[in-house]
Amino acid sequence: MAVVAETETNRYLNAKRNPDYTIDQDWRSYTREEHDRWDRLFRRSQAILSGRACDEFLAATTALQLSEAGIPDMAKLSERLEKITGWRVVPVAELVPDDVFFNHLANRRFPAGAFIRPEAQMDYLQEPDIFHDVFGHVPLLANPVFADFMQAYGKGGQRAIDLGCLKNLARLYWYTVEFGLIRSADGLRIFGAGIMSSTTESVFALESSSPHRVTFDLERVMRTNYLIDDFQQTYFVIDSFQSLLDQCYRDFGPIYSWIGTASDIAPHELIEDDRILSRGTLAYFNDKTH
Repeated sequence: MAVVAETETNRYLNAKRNPDYTIDQDWRSYTREEHDRWDRLFRRSQAILSGRACDEFLAATTALQLSEAGIPDMAKLSERLEKITGWRVVPVAELVPDDVFFNHLANRRFPAGAFIRPEAQMDYLQEPDIFHDVFGHVPLLANPVFADFMQAYGKGGQRAIDLGCLKNLARLYWYTVEFGLIRSADGLRIFGAGIMSSTTESVFALESSSPHRVTFDLERVMRTNYLIDDFQQTYFVIDSFQSLLDQCYRDFGPIYSWIGTASDIAPHELIEDDRILSRGTLAYFNDKTH
């Protein structure tokens, strides 16, 4: 990855932060070039996601008036979102501490990075920016069931920290909120924000023969490691947002106790109890290794 000057990558790093780590988005400070970058990212993603993103996501981008009309003003976006599900989008400078993140979610606030990726990192950015957070995450917060799931996830976060099981809860977020697939009448569709905001992974996740695609199982997911710097080797598929909420709307204490004695599962590994929808060749990953 090319080295980019810190000021070019994220000019909000020195912004004044409130006790909850939120900042002033200062929407008027975005440059013409930054708005144009959003517009190009939006157009490119919309073209790729047609027929690949879940219907709920596509409908919500319209309901929330997300468009190629420049970087969204989070305050105005929040006004529209709050009327639908009671959620708001709050600007932050960078990733916030885990306990702060969970507190925001538990109170129906989604912390979104305010900076937009530099031109040199249009295709891949390690830290989530406003395009990943707002375009990728926010639309599904307009879906009432998914919105309830996200709030429940936030409420469970502090307990996971107290029990020393944060890594297990983080895996649930990773394989659903970031990289989840969902069944539809027309086949598998994307709902994870990490896939949504990557045009290349949007195609790879659904159409490549390389990754495994496995039916979602909560305990299985919470035992599975993941890759943070490449495409996923396994994607988990939910039946619906309601089924996801139903599986997760319970006391995780007994699950944490059992998982604490179980071994982790590698990102590429299949296990005996998996309900495999498509067994991957792992060719993409094997080629890179060789």
